[in-house]
Amino acid sequence: KRKCSQYSGITRPYRHILMKIVFLTFSCGFSLPMLLAFRSSDYGTTYTKLNLMPGTTIVVTSFYICPSNKKKVILVGSSINERDQMLFISTDEGSSFQRQVIDFTPETLLFHPKEEDKVLAYCKEGRLFASSDLGRKWTLLQERVTKDRVFWSVSGVDVDPDLVHMEMQDASGGNLYVTCHIQNCSEKMVTAQFLGKIDRNSLLVQDDYIFVKVTTGNRTKHYVSYRRNEFVQMRFPKYALPKDVQIVSTDENQVFLALQEWYQSDTYNLYQSDPQGVYYSLVLENVRSAKQPEESVLIDVLEVRGVKGVFLANQKIDGKVRTLITYSKGRNWEPLAPPTTDMNNKPVSCKAPDCQLHLHLRWADNPYVSGTVHTKDSAPGLIMGAGNIGSKLIEYKEEMYVTSDCGKTWRQVFEEEHHILYLDHGGVIVAIKDTSIPLKILKFSIDEGRTWTIHNFTTTSVFVDGLLSEPGDETLVMTVFGHISYRSDWELVKVDFRQSFSRQCVDSDYESWGLTDLQGERCIMGREQTFRKRKDTSFCIKGKSFTSVLSSKSCSCTEKDFNCDFGFERSFTEADRCFADFWFDPDSPPEDCHLGQNYESSTGYRKVISNACEGGLNKQQSAKKHSCPLLPPRRLQVGIKGQMLAVAPGDDITFIIHQEQGDTSSTKYQVDLGDGVRAIYQNLTVTDEPIQHRYESPGVYRVTVKAENGAGHDEATMYIQVTAPLHEVHLEVVPIARRNQEVNLTAVVLPTEANLTVFYWWIGDNLQPVLTLQNSLLTRFPNTGEVSVTVQASNGRSMVKDTRIVRVYDKFHVLPVSFSRNLDRYNPNIPEWRDDIGQVVSKIVSKSTGIPQESLVTVVKAGLPTTADLYILSGDSTAGQNRMAVDKVHTHTHRHTHTHTHKLNSTETFSRHVLSILDAYPPLCFRKLRGNHSIYAQMHNEKEQEMTSPVNHSEDTQHIIQGDEFIDDDLDTHTLGVVLRINSRELQSYVTS
Repeated sequence: KRKCSQYSGITRPYRHILMKIVFLTFSCGFSLPMLLAFRSSDYGTTYTKLNLMPGTTIVVTSFYICPSNKKKVILVGSSINERDQMLFISTDEGSSFQRQVIDFTPETLLFHPKEEDKVLAYCKEGRLFASSDLGRKWTLLQERVTKDRVFWSVSGVDVDPDLVHMEMQDASGGNLYVTCHIQNCSEKMVTAQFLGKIDRNSLLVQDDYIFVKVTTGNRTKHYVSYRRNEFVQMRFPKYALPKDVQIVSTDENQVFLALQEWYQSDTYNLYQSDPQGVYYSLVLENVRSAKQPEESVLIDVLEVRGVKGVFLANQKIDGKVRTLITYSKGRNWEPLAPPTTDMNNKPVSCKAPDCQLHLHLRWADNPYVSGTVHTKDSAPGLIMGAGNIGSKLIEYKEEMYVTSDCGKTWRQVFEEEHHILYLDHGGVIVAIKDTSIPLKILKFSIDEGRTWTIHNFTTTSVFVDGLLSEPGDETLVMTVFGHISYRSDWELVKVDFRQSFSRQCVDSDYESWGLTDLQGERCIMGREQTFRKRKDTSFCIKGKSFTSVLSSKSCSCTEKDFNCDFGFERSFTEADRCFADFWFDPDSPPEDCHLGQNYESSTGYRKVISNACEGGLNKQQSAKKHSCPLLPPRRLQVGIKGQMLAVAPGDDITFIIHQEQGDTSSTKYQVDLGDGVRAIYQNLTVTDEPIQHRYESPGVYRVTVKAENGAGHDEATMYIQVTAPLHEVHLEVVPIARRNQEVNLTAVVLPTEANLTVFYWWIGDNLQPVLTLQNSLLTRFPNTGEVSVTVQASNGRSMVKDTRIVRVYDKFHVLPVSFSRNLDRYNPNIPEWRDDIGQVVSKIVSKSTGIPQESLVTVVKAGLPTTADLYILSGDSTAGQNRMAVDKVHTHTHRHTHTHTHKLNSTETFSRHVLSILDAYPPLCFRKLRGNHSIYAQMHNEKEQEMTSPVNHSEDTQHIIQGDEFIDDDLDTHTLGVVLRINSRELQSYVTS
């Protein structure tokens, strides 16, 4: 089927139609530079192109209509190159527009629900603007605001109409629920309404309720505020352990929600609350769900409009989906009764309980198609939907069924799914087949779907995208919109049914019908209701003055008017009996029960919210009344506002103490902040008195709170880390390692006084880090080649990282190197200095011996005295090149040793003599010393690290050079000299191999 997932700019302001005409690609994508805007003021008979800026092409991206005054319209647009962003403002239903240039790019606009000139604008980068003059002037309210989590004040609940509720990020990246006024929303004027951080995308402001959620570890807690009172944790059955919660509705002074429990994957359970939205009871299990784009979740439940308390839901059990209906807002659920005949009036072989009617309740992909189930407030009892009869719902079967008595009896009307539109309070039902082929005809019924008339709405076949009508239930004018071909413009066809009716209806044109459930019970939600509908033989217009309710009277209360209370479940064998869950004690006092007050034990029942029954049975009345006892404090908690466990010295900290159970009015709270500050508070968790403190010195502090009254005590402890943010970390590791040889990784953190730092070590391609509290780690590299090693250091306030590359070989030589003590005086013991010294030594050795520098790596070790290791890697040098290096070394050594006077061949000389290299490299000087002091480096075999030498190591004779004794006579005394003394045995191993 050809359906677009998005449509842009179609709306229905009274008799004026404002339409954006877009050129669609085959995949329904928009070609933005060709956007045009048209306006119709005669129900879509004619359209006039809007010339917003004569001589300039304007791209209109979206437009918005004020909900409290349909004459006021704002179009959002830009120049063809998108450089100039602008609004086009109309106060006369789009007859004329005023251009307003803006310096931001709005993604969405949000009109105030009551005050017509106030608008909010949200930008993609998270900025939120406000205007009080219909978009002519804008003020930046806040940055880092979460998309779709901005709400105007709710009339009748919020005192100030200029209040804005929003979810925003703080400086640390956490999310907060805050409010402010559009006149002043600076950082100092923003008010945090929930103490602590909340989960991203969790704020919801709806009617009397505000919802947030907080996840700590693997547990999520949901909180609700009723009529702007303090937030209270929402109470579900103890072992529900919710994975996700979706709000279904909040009208009629009750929260109706879907909760996915720990064992569910593609289903949710339906729950209802008490009026405050705190305590929840189960009403239906295993309702089907589906994941939608942008991670939204669709719950397969539908409220039937026009009759209060009626819902449809698709329940999924053992892979089978069945449609259920309730007339008591979830108190009882029943399957839909199948029709007795098909659309040709032939008997249907479908009998309960093995066969029922099932409907697709999912929302339509196209926002201008009203969905697969159609109900209307002004057409009570009229329900039309797509589905099938059988033992379960079949996804690909979309036969159309209709009921005019609110689900008691059903009729099949079509074999395929159709677009449906109700006109004139349901007096006219329009249907167009939902198909991928172009159409010319539509069908309409004026007798609630019993008979249908075919009408040619166009002479040219059209691919139908959807149907729309103007707001208001009384209209008889509609528009069909679609395309003649996949690459054509939108085709708009007006269909006017007014000419089909010659007069307005009078009282004699109506007949009454009484609402009943599937068992014929007349009392629905505590009322007997009688509605009126037009007679099948009357061809008249219901019009604006039509009202559907004829009479309504209260019933006496019976068992069916009560649901199970919190902590109780309905019996499987006795449908009207509720029994206490194993974890719930009905006689236990409520959490807000204070000494001197009284409470009643729950009977297990509570009246269905919005049920209007009077007198009769009262299952809520309890025979047990109790005095609130003095309860010991239980489940005491201490935390920090913002949920921080690490702060900087001098930061202002606000401690929060929360006690979930027990008396608070007569409880004393002894607080020890760990740094010698102690205090005693009375009634702390009731007055919500903040405990503010500031730690001046770094360290780890133990904060304890002890709550005590005459019935008992409880204690809570937390540890807070006071430390400055980490500046940097340096990973120290040998750049050369032998395969399967143990290697030490060390992380040097600055500042060095940082405490409680956690180190994350990533080695190679392993995605699972190793965590340590020590700044070092021993490891091995099993394979040769280059291995990346990364360390991340975190202390709760910041995280820094460093990465090094380690080359892993099977064979190499290591020569320990020591320097004269003069160098220690100039060793700052920092990684950069050690790296520079290592490069100097490698260059000198390479230049003096002819060994390629890429085969030499010098690693200067941390600390004093200054020492190093010279790594000599296996290279591709030829024997001739090695001999040249040996000869050079021999000549240079003979010049400075003075210890051997007899002549030896070059190999023997290299093996048994001490090599001294003395030269001056002004560009590579470590540091110029006072006087004639030189710095010497010795290489010897105090620590033998090479295990793969192909020759036997003979005993070595070392000659230690110290002081100025062996300074070369040619060395400028004002220039730093470098003396390297290398043990001949290790270097000989490299050369001869």
